[in-house]
Formats: sequence, C-alpha cells, structure tokens
Amino acid sequence: MINFQLYDHLQQFPLFQGLSVSELLQMAGNTKFGFEKLPARSVVVREGDACQRLLFLIGGQLSMETVSDDRSYSVTEQLSSPWLLQPEVLFGTATRYTCSVRTVTPCSFFTLSKDEVMRLLDDFLIIRLNLVNMYAALIQRRSRQPWRRQPLSLEERVVRFLVDHVIYPAGPKQVHIRMQRLADELNETRRNISHTLNAMQQRGLIRLHRGSIEVPSLETLFM
Repeated sequence: MINFQLYDHLQQFPLFQGLSVSELLQMAGNTKFGFEKLPARSVVVREGDACQRLLFLIGGQLSMETVSDDRSYSVTEQLSSPWLLQPEVLFGTATRYTCSVRTVTPCSFFTLSKDEVMRLLDDFLIIRLNLVNMYAALIQRRSRQPWRRQPLSLEERVVRFLVDHVIYPAGPKQVHIRMQRLADELNETRRNISHTLNAMQQRGLIRLHRGSIEVPSLETLFM
C-alpha cells in the first residue's frame, strides 16, 4: 500500500517538483526511504561527517552552526521544515558536511541513501533536472557575489558580512564573534565597529551580548 503521507511530504521538496501523481506514487512505492525521529537537543550531523545520504526534515526545527576555518567565529541559525540538509555535499570532491546540526524541537526526517539517489536519477529525468537546477542556482548565486555593489557605509558592510555568512537569508541568527575580530574582517577600527553595532542595537536591528551578535530577524536589516 502506498504511504500517502510520504507522498504529501515529497511534494514539499524542490527535488521532486514536476513529477506527475503517478510518478510520485510509483517512486514512493518502489524507493527505500528511511525514517528517523530525534528528540530535542540531539545531534543530527557534525561538521566533517561524511555525507552518504540525503536528509529531508519533514517536521520540527533545527539549529545549524557553521564555523570559520580558523575556528575564531561562527554563525548559528534555525531552520524549519521542510528542509533538505546540504544536498550539495552528496557529490563532488568534498563530500563532508560543512556545518553541525542539532535538533531544537523533536524532529522527523525521511532519508535517501546515495545508492537510492543514484537509482532515482537514472529512473526519473525530472529528478535529474531538479538536482541540476538546485546545484546551478547555488553556483549562480555564489558566482554573482563578487559583482555586487560594494557597501557604502560601515553599517552596510556589517550587514553584508552577516548576509554572506548565513545559509538561509532570513529568520533569527546568532553570530559568535568578538568585536575585534569583526573589525579585522572588515578592515576597520574596533571603535568604529562598536559605534556602528550600538547604533544598530538602539534601532532594534540587533542585540549585543558578550562575544556575540543576535539578529532577531535578518530581513529587518534590509528595511
């Protein structure tokens, strides 16, 4: 019997968009999906873990932490279902997760092994095209970054730094960084950075804590 609840979940993800009802039902009935439920505050993946499957979040909320190469600062952001966790690291030369992910609330996932993904890519042209489009969109977005207009003010440079270091460009973010390190990153004085951050805090854009910057809503930085 076809799991129609799985069918409903599949429709939420871009990887399966464009499939007909019969194709979705065929895939749902013939594919070896895994299912996992994790309690709150559980580790989903750690930075550096090998990516050997696709993880589809279908219920709950995750916390994702990405750390700089020199381990001196990090960004933590929350992601809600539906969410596909780092599909770009399933293939290529660097097939390891670049962030650490934990559950904030109890979470439900369905999973696809790399072998199952390869079989689906062979069987369904639309899934191949969807995956290519996902990768192309990521490449195109990143290839345009060097060509954007340069920020005119220090506040715009701070906002650009925050936006460039998140995975999902919306929602709450926690940036764990010392003020001097942020000054070094932006080639500015610590005094100017402090003045700018405090001005942003007074306008309700951010909240300053010892060693971190809390962004209640990244969207408000563009308003």
